[in-house]
Amino acid sequence: MTEPAASTTARPARADLPFRLLALVWVITGGLTAAVTGPLDLEHGSWSAAFQVLVAGVLLGVLGIAQHGLAARAPGRAVLLAELLTWNLGGLAVIGGTVLGAPLLVDAGGALLVVMVVLMLRAVGRRAQGPAWLLWVFRAALVLTAVSIPIGLVLAHLRAA
Repeated sequence: MTEPAASTTARPARADLPFRLLALVWVITGGLTAAVTGPLDLEHGSWSAAFQVLVAGVLLGVLGIAQHGLAARAPGRAVLLAELLTWNLGGLAVIGGTVLGAPLLVDAGGALLVVMVVLMLRAVGRRAQGPAWLLWVFRAALVLTAVSIPIGLVLAHLRAA
C-alpha cells in the first residue's frame, strides 16, 4: 500500500489565520486592559480596552476572514503582511498616542489604519466571489471604518488641547 503524496494530504494554509490569531490577541489584551485599568482608575483605560477589543481585534478578525472569503484571488504574502503591519502598528500608535496625549502619534496611527482599509479594498477588488450582500457588507464596514478614523483623530486633538 502506498501513501498519498504530501501535497494531496496537506491542508492549504489559510490566509486569514494571522488575522484570526492577532484578533484573538487584541481581544485578550483588551480584556486584560479592562481588568487592570478599572481598579487602577486609569484615565483612558475603558476607552483603550474598548478600542483593543472592538476596533483592533474584532474588526481585524472580521475583515481578514471576509477578505479571505471574498477575494477572487488570494492576496500575496506582501499584501497580507502590509495589511497586518499597518493595522496592528496603527492600532498601537492610536492607543499610545491617546494615552500619552500625543495627537500626532494618533494621526500617524490613523493614517496606517486607512492604508489597511485601502489595501483590503484593492485585495478584494471588483471581481470578488461570494454573495453580493456579503461584499456590500464588507465594503460598508471598510467605508464606515475610513469615515470614523478622521472623527477619532479630531476627538484626539480636542482632548489634547
